[in-house]
Amino acid sequence: MRKKLRIAYMGTPDFSVGALKTLMDCEHDLVCVYTQPPRPKGRGQQVQKSAVHLCAEEAGIEVRYPLHFKNLEDIQNFLDLNLDIAVVAAYGLILPESILKAPKHGCINIHASLLPRWRGAAPIQRAIMAGDKKSGVTIMQMEKGLDTGPEILKRDVEVTDKTTASMLHDDLAQMGAQMIAEVIKTLAQEGCLTSAAQDSDGVTYAHMLKKEEGKIDWLQTAIKIDRQIRALNPWPGTWCDTEQNKRLKVVEATIIDDIFSYDTGSVLDRGVVVCGDKKGIQLIRVQPENKKTMDVTSAINGGYLNIGKRLK
Repeated sequence: MRKKLRIAYMGTPDFSVGALKTLMDCEHDLVCVYTQPPRPKGRGQQVQKSAVHLCAEEAGIEVRYPLHFKNLEDIQNFLDLNLDIAVVAAYGLILPESILKAPKHGCINIHASLLPRWRGAAPIQRAIMAGDKKSGVTIMQMEKGLDTGPEILKRDVEVTDKTTASMLHDDLAQMGAQMIAEVIKTLAQEGCLTSAAQDSDGVTYAHMLKKEEGKIDWLQTAIKIDRQIRALNPWPGTWCDTEQNKRLKVVEATIIDDIFSYDTGSVLDRGVVVCGDKKGIQLIRVQPENKKTMDVTSAINGGYLNIGKRLK
């Protein structure tokens, strides 16, 4: 007879919800969910619960949201759960060894990259910005180092020249949810998990995104700008300034491989912008300052994007 596992889940954003739902639907005991505390968000700065918090709360599962694990009470509360395993996905807190070693089978992490490539906070975006042809999910046994633990399960997915961070996020979230179901099933059947050390070659770090990375520099090559636009969709988004010093957010675009003789940043017919390598970026959807998102034709007709002028 298979053992019924005692599981805790630790996650915060939308990416983590799919795996949470998988664990909620499994035959094991999801005894508690940990997430980041409610925080002010948006223009109104209203205090909002995380996506994981809302999902768990709706299902009637106990939700805990410590600020950190630096005090003995929070650590002891975790120890008292008497867990078989904890599943972690984009939780957002550093877990000390006292937490990592507390469950019988430790803590396992759903990481959105093919480790050891893109350890760190923003693996989805960094993969697209680097022009990677593949991404994926690695389920790993957590240890003190940053995403350095041994791999339990790894699966890849193709990244095309049309893939956005939003698209890849959803694909990997779904993949991670499917993979964690397999891992938990194996643990219940076998009583242990088999893992292998990460490759020592090919280590890269996916540093946290900064808002200023969204500013487009038209002196860059078309392919680099295209990757930037796709990688930073939806956050922080990409933008530039018009000749009137109005911000123009670029929501969707594509590369034009033709060579243009115009100055860098020049806006040509149909909203093609000349890049540093003299190739073009065809704007498809944009958001002028203080306006809703619109197609490029509407932006031109509305006077928000002027042909013959230069973006900066």
